[in-house]
Amino acid sequence: MSTFFKRLGKAAPIAFSHAFRGQSQSTSTQFRYPVGAIAAISGGISYFYYFSEPSLVHLDQINEEAGPKTALNPDKWIEFKLQEKAKVSHNTQLYRFSFDPNLKLGLGVASCLVTRAPLGEDAEGKRKYVVRPYTPISDPDSEGYFDLMIKIYPEGKMSQHFANLKPGDVLEVKGPIEKIKYTPNMKKHIGMIAGGSGITPMLQVIEAILKNPDDNTKVSLIYANVSPDDILLKKKLDMLAASHPNLKVFYTVDSPSKYWVGGTGYISKDMASKGLPAPSDDTLILVCGPPGMMEHVSGGKAKDWSQGEVSGVLKELGYTEEMVYKF
Repeated sequence: MSTFFKRLGKAAPIAFSHAFRGQSQSTSTQFRYPVGAIAAISGGISYFYYFSEPSLVHLDQINEEAGPKTALNPDKWIEFKLQEKAKVSHNTQLYRFSFDPNLKLGLGVASCLVTRAPLGEDAEGKRKYVVRPYTPISDPDSEGYFDLMIKIYPEGKMSQHFANLKPGDVLEVKGPIEKIKYTPNMKKHIGMIAGGSGITPMLQVIEAILKNPDDNTKVSLIYANVSPDDILLKKKLDMLAASHPNLKVFYTVDSPSKYWVGGTGYISKDMASKGLPAPSDDTLILVCGPPGMMEHVSGGKAKDWSQGEVSGVLKELGYTEEMVYKF
């Protein structure tokens, strides 16, 4: 195992962002980490695809075609090899998958990809799969790799599949799936409410804004977690906020530690009114997190997975459907 991963195992959560930056950029098997959903980890509905035979297309087949210039394909499952994995927190792992560095990944902001894993056979003997969407936390322009940050759940079918992956194993991926098309300066102020692994699409948007010197968008993030130890990417977020005055971050946890200095409890109306931009035509509020948080803050999506009506805290504060986007 590389020196990087030995260091990472002993470091505090999210220290990997600094370690990645220090690696050589010479080959696709080494790390370069400009961190870019719900989440790498992404939220989203769980569902199953059933096929009698897997439809796998390898990267060398793409290279032989004249048209495609991206590693991802929205219509075919592609195998990506696991290059390295590392522990991020007590229940979260970082996975780096490699692809031909001559290709672009093909992921826009804000978009996610879809993964699948075999789950035995159904009653008719057809192969059964579990399918989950995730948002990479690496920069979409990274050459030759993408990173997924996966929270491992004891009963999670896909997360347990990830937990059992070893370097050299492959993951089937399809995509991208565009969530909201971000363009520079599309709004003067973007507010974000994230819970747990719902931070990943937020980070994708934040990175796109902060790396563009011509983008003057202000960003205000409220990030909720169970405990301080559950806050993902905190060191990265703190570093970005310290070096970019247009980014403000507020943390709240349900179970604070003795020396916790952030917010306590669920995201309240008072937290939102103080931490988010006021409702206006130049305001957009992005929301991503577990279903309970979504219902409390903004309301969930409609049964057909369209955006649905805005309810909860955001409706009480006067935000309209045009001002809110639910990942």
